[in-house]
Amino acid sequence: MLETFRTALSDLEQAGRLRALSPRLRHDFSSNDYLALADSPELAQAVQEALARGVPVGAGGSRLLCGNHPEHETLEAEAARFFGAESALYFGGGFPANSALFATLPQRGDLILYDELIHASVHDGLRMSRAESQGIAHNDVLAFEEALKAHRGRGRVWMAVESLYSMDGDLAPLSDLMELAERHQAMLVVDEAHATGVLGSDGRGLTAPFEGRRNVIALHTCGKALGSMGGILTCAQVLKDFMVNRARPFIFATAPSPLMASVVRASLKLCQEQPERRERLASLVAFTGQRLREIGLTPSGTQIQPVIVGAPERAVALAAQLQAKGYDIRAIRPPTVPEGTSRLRLTITLNVDEAVMANLLDDLKSLLKP
Repeated sequence: MLETFRTALSDLEQAGRLRALSPRLRHDFSSNDYLALADSPELAQAVQEALARGVPVGAGGSRLLCGNHPEHETLEAEAARFFGAESALYFGGGFPANSALFATLPQRGDLILYDELIHASVHDGLRMSRAESQGIAHNDVLAFEEALKAHRGRGRVWMAVESLYSMDGDLAPLSDLMELAERHQAMLVVDEAHATGVLGSDGRGLTAPFEGRRNVIALHTCGKALGSMGGILTCAQVLKDFMVNRARPFIFATAPSPLMASVVRASLKLCQEQPERRERLASLVAFTGQRLREIGLTPSGTQIQPVIVGAPERAVALAAQLQAKGYDIRAIRPPTVPEGTSRLRLTITLNVDEAVMANLLDDLKSLLKP
């Protein structure tokens, strides 16, 4: 009865793609907790204070029924002000927020142009969308423009990109894409998951100069640099209202924890009050870049650093060797990344210091020797 599943798992194992859950290790090089907020005393205190004033752990229902709590609405108001948007809508995670957006807002006759390296959550939303979709070569502004011209005179075009790409650590050409969106009356949707809290003024992300425009939507993930949980869509009020009325993942899901909404509020406040966290992270990224050049690797320039090794088996073996030394590093393989680009994905966080980073790169250098 279950043989189909056993066969599929066996095939994955033979291809070097079988996944399994594993515990955390000593030195963090795999989390997205870039600012080391997840286990911070500041957020622990925010939890205690919220509980003390009676904020519940669970919402008890969807927000359109009994689950709408003042903490949700306060967070959305504060997030809209923080990011410079007209409105904000809080989801239980970045994945459902992204999927809901693309399943709901683009309409029949519209076209969604998406960067081919965009998050899996967008692809799930595309499968549920009534709009057509077309992949665009990574960071190819000219290809975006050609597709926009080809669709001229028909429905609205939605351009979907990440500001900071999660597997390569490179940045989108947002200024050029924004200019295209304005010139062709297109919508620009920017997934800020890995930039929120880290890049931009006060950690507002790279969309900050464009937030508040009617044709801009941004996703700000709360479970990465903000150290908590959830996803916030920032957009025009009319788009928020439409999502509240039509987005099935919002309408039919139990509302996010009011307690987590309170913690996200504290995270946004810390972004403003503790710029030294971003400064320390930027310094660690620069230090890492210098050491990478010394061992013959090209730095990404951001807190996401891929070490591409090619074959999935080699990536898995290298990760295992580094894990044995206490480094929490995971192998990333297809289909998460394209064939032939299996890699170690090193994330740089404030959970390590320069000494640990230097030791890791020394060990990595010795393992990469032919």
